[in-house]
Amino acid sequence: MPLRLIFMGTPDFAVPTLTALASRGHHIAAVYTRAPKPAGRRGLELTPSPVEREARRLGLAVMTPRTLKDSDAHAAFQAHGADAAVVVAYGLILPKPLLTAVPFGCFNLHASLLPRWRGAAPIHRAVMAGDAESGVTVMKMDEGLDTGAMALVERMPIDMNMTTGELHDAMAARGGELMARALDDLEKGALRSMPQPAEGVTYAAKIDKGETRVDWSRPWKAVHDHIRGLSPFPGAWTELPSAGRVKLLRSTKGEGGGPPGTVLDSALTIACGEGATRIVELQKAGGRPMKADEFLRGTVIAPGTILK
Repeated sequence: MPLRLIFMGTPDFAVPTLTALASRGHHIAAVYTRAPKPAGRRGLELTPSPVEREARRLGLAVMTPRTLKDSDAHAAFQAHGADAAVVVAYGLILPKPLLTAVPFGCFNLHASLLPRWRGAAPIHRAVMAGDAESGVTVMKMDEGLDTGAMALVERMPIDMNMTTGELHDAMAARGGELMARALDDLEKGALRSMPQPAEGVTYAAKIDKGETRVDWSRPWKAVHDHIRGLSPFPGAWTELPSAGRVKLLRSTKGEGGGPPGTVLDSALTIACGEGATRIVELQKAGGRPMKADEFLRGTVIAPGTILK
C-alpha cells in the first residue's frame, strides 16, 4: 500500500521531490514549509515558498508553523497519522519528539556525498572546493547535524566549469527520483541503511557575504572555483573602475600572468596569484547577466587596469 507521508521542504530544490512522491501515489497528509516572506517595494505582499506553491497546485494541505519546539506543534505533527516524514531543505530543525513521532522515521535528502559537506551549503562548498564529484544522499534522520544512517546514494560528476546553479538543478531532479526509490523500498520493507563513515567529515558553513569578494592573489583555479561556486547566487564580485561592483558569473582558464588583479588583455583576462582567469559572463548591479564581449562593447576596461 502507498505510504502516508508528511513532506517538509521550502526552496526550489525540494520541489522535484514533492512532485515525484505525489506522482508515485503516496498519500501526502500535510506539507510543512516556511511561512510566506514579505515582498514588494513596501514589503506588504507575502510571497509563498516554491514548495507551498507546488503543494497548493497539487491540492495538498499546507502547514507553516514558525516553530516545531512546543507541545502544540508536536501534537499537530502526530495527528497527521503519517507512516514517515520526508525532509528536503526545510529550514527548521526537527526536535526529537518529531523524529520519533512516525513509525518508519524521518528521511532527509541531502545534497552531498555524506559525510562530506554536512551542513547548510553543501552544493556551494563542493564547487568552491573544486570537488570532482558530489551527489545526493537519502539518510534516516537522527538528532545530529546530517549524521543519520545512509539509505541510498547517487554520485554525480562536477565538470570543471559547472556552476553551483547548474549542479543544484541536476541534484534536485536526481534527488527527487532517489527519494522516490527509497520510499518505494520502504513500502516494500526492503530499505536498508548503514552508518556514515567516521572519516572524511567536512562541514558546509552557510555562505557569508564577507567571503564573496574575489581575491585575485589566489591561484587561477581557486579564483575560478570561487566564481562558479557562488554563481548565480549570491555571486562573487569585484570592483571595476569604470563600472563599480560587478558580479562574476562564469570564468575559464586564461593565458598570461602579472600582478594579481591586473587586466591582461581586451578579453577580460585577469592575472591571479598564479596564472590567470578569463571572465566569461558578468552582471552589473541592477542589470542582467551579460557575456563578457557584450559587456565590453559598452564598458572600456583597458589592459593594465587593476581590479580590487
